[in-house]
Amino acid sequence: MFARVLASRGGLLLVLAAGLAMPLAFAPFGWGWIAPLALAVAFAQVAASPRRRALLGAYLFGLGYAGFGVYWIFISVSRYGGGDVAAAVVTPLFIALFALYPLVALALGRRVGAGRPLLTTIVALPAAWLVVEWVRSWLFTGATWLSVGYTQIDLPPGALAPLLGLYGVGLVVCALAGSLASLAIRPGAGAAAAVVVTGLLYAGSGTLAALDWTAPVGEPLDVAMIQGNVPQDQKWLADQRVETLRHYAQASRQHYGTPLIVWPEAAVPAFYHRVEDNFLAPLAEEAAEQGSTIVTGVPVVDPVEDAPFNAVAVLGDSPAFYYKRHLVPFGEYVPFRDWFGAALDFVGAPMGDFEAGAKPRPLQADGVTVGASICYEVTFGPLIADALPEAEVLLNVSNDAWFGDSLAPYQHLEMARMRARETGRPLLRATNTGITAAMDARGEVLAQAPMFQRTALATTVQPREGTTPYVRWRDWPVVALVMIVLAGAWFAARRRGRDIFH
Repeated sequence: MFARVLASRGGLLLVLAAGLAMPLAFAPFGWGWIAPLALAVAFAQVAASPRRRALLGAYLFGLGYAGFGVYWIFISVSRYGGGDVAAAVVTPLFIALFALYPLVALALGRRVGAGRPLLTTIVALPAAWLVVEWVRSWLFTGATWLSVGYTQIDLPPGALAPLLGLYGVGLVVCALAGSLASLAIRPGAGAAAAVVVTGLLYAGSGTLAALDWTAPVGEPLDVAMIQGNVPQDQKWLADQRVETLRHYAQASRQHYGTPLIVWPEAAVPAFYHRVEDNFLAPLAEEAAEQGSTIVTGVPVVDPVEDAPFNAVAVLGDSPAFYYKRHLVPFGEYVPFRDWFGAALDFVGAPMGDFEAGAKPRPLQADGVTVGASICYEVTFGPLIADALPEAEVLLNVSNDAWFGDSLAPYQHLEMARMRARETGRPLLRATNTGITAAMDARGEVLAQAPMFQRTALATTVQPREGTTPYVRWRDWPVVALVMIVLAGAWFAARRRGRDIFH
């Protein structure tokens, strides 16, 4: 009965609704249980429908998923890029392109399953979804935004993060979705057994939360993170620079004596060498006399490489720098500038093209080894893991003012929480407008500042040492598993017969 509904034109509306529901599984809503249900609808519709309707349904699912999940692209471009007209062009194009990923995943799973309902829903579609999620994490510079594993950060499968990472968590979600889809379109003992097994796996994975993969080291670290709340459209104005620097200095003085004081990404709205002698060096000396070290985001022109970098700097007599390694297209550089010149700057022109750093460069701050990252970098698990096992604390400085009061800052924080859980390290997140927060090694938020306020978040984290299995092996065990499963499903399906829905 349900299979006939899904295979009908009405099934297209149902799968579009499922796509629109998917972002509700992510922050700030946090209804993670929606993810396997919504994916189950998509899997079932693709497996039960004739080929063309299945592909249309897959794309509609992706349009709903991306349309609600990343609508904030419009805010970024309209307010801080080329205006409303540019945003009206870029946003639908971006959503239409993003929707291709679910389409490719679902089409691949259907093709691999060759019309065998149980094989397609239980095996091929879950494996194909995870393969495509992994591919999009590096293809065209990569993006892990809206990967299904993030939806489980507070649910039982989240405990798999230090063992198998984001995609291991996502695999459990997809497996449950596949078994539910199989039961919906072809009820029977096999499908029911699959639901029981994957349901137990989903619920039982939470028992791993009792394991401690890392251990405390040293004394707890007191931290103050300054949230400047500088409007993005004023941030780089020359006549606002003195006021911005004055605010950060005054806010920091109120927390002198705190070992670590952190400013957000590009809190210093000028290249480091231009304000080093008359502002940063004297302030660092003053803070050191009071027992504090200041760490800030600041653009830097490297004297050796003679190139600009988006950086994190530990201020002091011998300043140390981390250079951002994964840059944001159109935010920090314009792709194909040699071909198009400034023609693409309307999307969101940067202050100038930055270069990408080459090394993780863990930093020393108040005797603690810090694994630094900048903004979007925190969405990439392997990149954050590069700083381990040396790093005892993770630090992410960010500026989410680009997103306004949308879903994006909450989604960004959720991804940072996953990195803390994968690595077994506390994570400090200092932002310009929010969400400034501190997380423990299990990804639990210890303290959080209100958004869009000038404030300082004072908190304490416990440095940790040790290596989680994820840090050691990264994504490769899960990627290898789903590749093998996908290949096995392909050969199994072709031994059994042709596509019965062709």
